[in-house]
Amino acid sequence: MPDNIPNAKDPGPVDAGADAEASPTHAPELLAQVAALPALPGVYRYFDANDQLLYVGKAKNLKKRVSNYFQRQHGGTRIGHMVGKIARLQTTVVRSEAEALLLENNLIKTQNPRYNILFRDDKSYPYLKLSRQAYPRMVYYRGGVDKRHDYFGPYPSAWAVKETIQLMQKVFRLRTCEDSVFSNRSRPCLLYQIKRCTAPCVGHISPDDYATDVGNAQAFLRGETQQLIQSLESQMLAHAEALAFEQAALVRNQITALSRVLHQQSIESVDERDVDILAVKVQGGRACVNLAMVRGGRHLGDRAYFPSHVDDALTWGEVAEPAALGSVEENVLAAFVAQHYIEAAPPGVIVSSHAVSKALGQTLSEHVGLKLHWVHQPRAQRKIWLEMAQRNAEIALARLLAEEGSQQSRTRALVDALDLAPDDLGNLRVECFDISHTAGEATQASCVVFHHHKMQSSEYRRYNIEGIVGGDDYAAMRQVLTRRYSRFGLTESAVETAPAAATTVPADTKGKMPDIVLVDGGKGQISVAKAVFESLGLDVALLVGVEKGEGRKVGLEELVFADGRPKATLSHDSAALMLVAQIRDEAHRFAITGMRAARAKVRTGGSKLEDIPGVGPRRRAALLQRFGGVRGVASASIQDLTSVAGVSTDLATAIYNALR
Repeated sequence: MPDNIPNAKDPGPVDAGADAEASPTHAPELLAQVAALPALPGVYRYFDANDQLLYVGKAKNLKKRVSNYFQRQHGGTRIGHMVGKIARLQTTVVRSEAEALLLENNLIKTQNPRYNILFRDDKSYPYLKLSRQAYPRMVYYRGGVDKRHDYFGPYPSAWAVKETIQLMQKVFRLRTCEDSVFSNRSRPCLLYQIKRCTAPCVGHISPDDYATDVGNAQAFLRGETQQLIQSLESQMLAHAEALAFEQAALVRNQITALSRVLHQQSIESVDERDVDILAVKVQGGRACVNLAMVRGGRHLGDRAYFPSHVDDALTWGEVAEPAALGSVEENVLAAFVAQHYIEAAPPGVIVSSHAVSKALGQTLSEHVGLKLHWVHQPRAQRKIWLEMAQRNAEIALARLLAEEGSQQSRTRALVDALDLAPDDLGNLRVECFDISHTAGEATQASCVVFHHHKMQSSEYRRYNIEGIVGGDDYAAMRQVLTRRYSRFGLTESAVETAPAAATTVPADTKGKMPDIVLVDGGKGQISVAKAVFESLGLDVALLVGVEKGEGRKVGLEELVFADGRPKATLSHDSAALMLVAQIRDEAHRFAITGMRAARAKVRTGGSKLEDIPGVGPRRRAALLQRFGGVRGVASASIQDLTSVAGVSTDLATAIYNALR
């Protein structure tokens, strides 16, 4: 059974002879390797005959767990198909199950095995950061945390952090400005005028009073709201008894603002501090895990996660004993918990819609060094939070299924419109090209990719076009298509005439020709593309041009074919035309953004400053700040340059000469 499923139990001792009888299709060397495995904790990896990773798992006892895969006949089930593909085995012995969990999930995230439930989340969680300075700054932060500052969170979204910062500005009036701005202010900014800052930059508040506000803000973020209000009330009374009525009025206003903020929080609990709520919903072959966060007693929002490979994990329990089987929801939850909390620090309490095994909970507690309290059947406020998370999981999954259904219908409409017959609709691959430049300057070509019913931004590519007459779009299209597809059928005559760059094997084509190659343009561009494909010996029937219609109006585009078929005119509300327009517009956007960046780099000379030896990020920032940009640096004299901290006469001379 997959080891990211918590209900899995290690089977009993296995007879190596039984393995050999039950797995006659596996090589004797593989079975001998299985029989020789040690009875130690570790991680195992299965590979097929093409050396593709099939599955990654962990085990307390490698010998028992791995042998269990080979001792039974699994028939025509999914796991039977996977076991039948195993051609090679790799194992790594570790010291404990906690180390095995860590290694297993690192391998799952980095290598994307075919039969593991996989959660992908490339975005780090945002935090609210309070710097440790004489006058601490409150700021939105995303990235690795360190001990030099105070961090509160994580928050489920940037919106939640920014909303919290706004609340803190209203109540505690801490500064949010950059240090460079703070150090050079001569009078208060607008935030002071609207009572969102106490203007420590110009001394309108003492360090001690500001430190008191910082301490109160930290107490609020920790959820100590009742204690905070009581403390503020005591301060107000103390000021009143000392006849310091202005200070008492300020504290009174702070209490009023804080009470208003707490009243506006529709989800509030004084008994809870930090809690995560996990709700799982499985439907239509897809799954959703909704993670809601409570920090400092405040519900900060939630985020939905949609794992891949769920369909291949629905029957994993067949490897284990029937008594050890868990539901699909439990399997998905276990995979999420293991993969998510390996990297994200968990709170002390985790409420979940389904049970998590004691073994998994203990392993995670050992890994994070914190005793985690798992709640499966909550009551009171926790029950309300869980019901909300379950409802949000249902809504998110329903939205996903509706979107995927719409996406699939668009793909089907395009296939029907072009009279294609792909083996798998989801594997239909479309690549689209566009050329962008400004009066021949900084010419760039873009290639965007569509498959599995959506745009695949990780596979987009830009090509710098060189060696052509500026503004020659036909030559640019010829060059990019040759560079992109030369590996798929370059003939001897084409090798002699193609540029040197075209004969290299591009690493970004994924080893598969697309089913459709879209070109943004009409007959002219298609003629160029056809000539390139013919020279490379490729099928010109793949080429489709997107020609602007009458008046170049959106919705009146026509499809032009390179193989001589008549133009195809689709109705303005056609799902196929909408998909083509989306892909074409994305190629146009990607080309324009790349061209503008390249053009700006050439015009400002930004790369020249970075390339000067001795000018690192700090000196570059100091130079740009002093002179207002690269142009200001270029126009400065050597004497002016030496006035910047860290710039010697020799370095100033080098900068002066490099920018001339």
